[in-house]
Amino acid sequence: MTEKPEEMKAMLLKMKEETLKEINKTVKSGSDAPINEPSGDIYDQASSERDRELGLLLGDREREKLRNIDEALLRLEEGEYGICEECEEEIPMGRLKIVPFARHCVKCKADLEKQQAQTKRFEEDRAYREIALGEEEEG
Repeated sequence: MTEKPEEMKAMLLKMKEETLKEINKTVKSGSDAPINEPSGDIYDQASSERDRELGLLLGDREREKLRNIDEALLRLEEGEYGICEECEEEIPMGRLKIVPFARHCVKCKADLEKQQAQTKRFEEDRAYREIALGEEEEG
């Protein structure tokens, strides 16, 4: 890794601090909202529920990001930071500056995402076939 490990560690720690602030802000805004108190019409309630679910989803993403940052800090301490987990080649510094907790080089990440998309598509196709078979049996 051409960049100094101290600089990458500082970048990761700063990102972790910002992520923790975001999580705390989300938790505070979520706790300010009244719970189980119906107010307004059904549209207001649906909008409030959608906002609450979005807040939870964003909170999950922030927690996942925090976990990735902690794992990157651990890899940095163990001397494994900046090495692709798939091909074991060095991850380019440009990628690490954009995604400091990256575990894969761009090529391997793209290959993994293609594989995940194919697996998801296969599982969806299988589910649709099962639904179709279930309907034929009923008729």
